[in-house]
Amino acid sequence: MNKIKIALYAILAMFILTGCSVKQKDSDILKINNTVITKNEFDKAYETVASGKVMGQMGIDLKKDPENIFALMMREQVVSTLIVKALLNEEMEKRKIDVSKDELEKVEKEIISKFGTKDQFMQVMKINGVTYDKFKQDLKEEIKLKKFVDSIAIVSVGDSVAKKYYEENINKFKYPKRVRASHILISANPEQIKASIKEANKDISDSELDKKTKDKMTELKKKAESIQEEVKKSPSLFAKIAKEKSDDVVSASRGGDLGFFAKEEMVEDFANKAFSMSPNTISEVIQTPYGYHIIMVTDRQEAGTYSFEQSKKDIINYLESQDKVDILKNKIENLRQDAKIEYLDNNYNPEEIQKKIRTLAAKNPDLKDIAELAAPTDNK
Repeated sequence: MNKIKIALYAILAMFILTGCSVKQKDSDILKINNTVITKNEFDKAYETVASGKVMGQMGIDLKKDPENIFALMMREQVVSTLIVKALLNEEMEKRKIDVSKDELEKVEKEIISKFGTKDQFMQVMKINGVTYDKFKQDLKEEIKLKKFVDSIAIVSVGDSVAKKYYEENINKFKYPKRVRASHILISANPEQIKASIKEANKDISDSELDKKTKDKMTELKKKAESIQEEVKKSPSLFAKIAKEKSDDVVSASRGGDLGFFAKEEMVEDFANKAFSMSPNTISEVIQTPYGYHIIMVTDRQEAGTYSFEQSKKDIINYLESQDKVDILKNKIENLRQDAKIEYLDNNYNPEEIQKKIRTLAAKNPDLKDIAELAAPTDNK
């Protein structure tokens, strides 16, 4: 089914910034009502953003020059985030909103069950660089935030409202031609392999590094080919073998099942192969940036439109999430207007940060468009 729901936490995760940073001499940089934010607290939050994958993929190094335009924009954003977090925590404390151990464990079990076993869940966490403690901390904040919104107003969307949304947005419920497939993945990324070899052998020459990387890729390909021969002989055991041997731990917990997907939802080589196959056939070994795959197509589906009944639950979840986000935004705005915010260090004052951004943009016309994205923040 077409998933149109929006998780409230995904939108509001920016309010829950935590991380690790080198301890330095601390100092107070801003005060929100009775809450004081220190430089170390700011540095932790900033480090989380600066070290994130998104910045790395964009080729932006926020740590290299803390006074470049991107770093300044992010400094302003982190300050704003810390203010919002302080205001929310203060308000939740007033309302005595907390999360019990039982509440946390219940939601945690629900999430883990979607990955199969706890071991498989932990593997996914490890791949994504998230510790179990960090997961539990963020989950607790998510539950608290939802309870906070519910304490402000109870949101309920009826069938008639959902039906109206469906009829007015019918194109969102159309789906293209799709296939359903399972796969077994043997992870093999040459850049990751090279980095791992380099880490273990600091003085290795470039030629030796290339050779070892090539040898490892060959070894992994042979492993995939061996598994392909195994499932080719016994297609009925594909799910069992996927559970035991696939490096894609999420799909492995479902016997390799990826569900239905459109062509554009998968990497090109994988999609091209899957869409060229007939149901109940097994592919040769296919290479993608993720590694080596063995694919089994299990079903095909022509383009069509989901019915309202099929979509109703997702529509209601989506509309209720949207309403909750609006309620929370309005509450934050009200809290901010009533708050006393003092900038104890001008380096973290949004007005001063904006001045620096405008100065940089004036000196370099190429930065003008970027500077315009850094709209002034309405702070007291």
